[in-house]
Amino acid sequence: MAKKTIKVTQIRSPIGRPKDQRATLIGLGLNKMNRTSELEDTPSVRGMIKKVAHLVKVEE
Repeated sequence: MAKKTIKVTQIRSPIGRPKDQRATLIGLGLNKMNRTSELEDTPSVRGMIKKVAHLVKVEE
């Protein structure tokens, strides 16, 4: 059975955001505008996405 993945795209800049939000974006594999990352759908990844939800777009 294949693992579920989610596609996360950065849509806003981290300029002027707290350092922890910048670090969360890097942890998700994002660091520049319009970069996309395919991640495994786990509770920890969902928590990271929730923290920077205003900076990313999520596709299931």
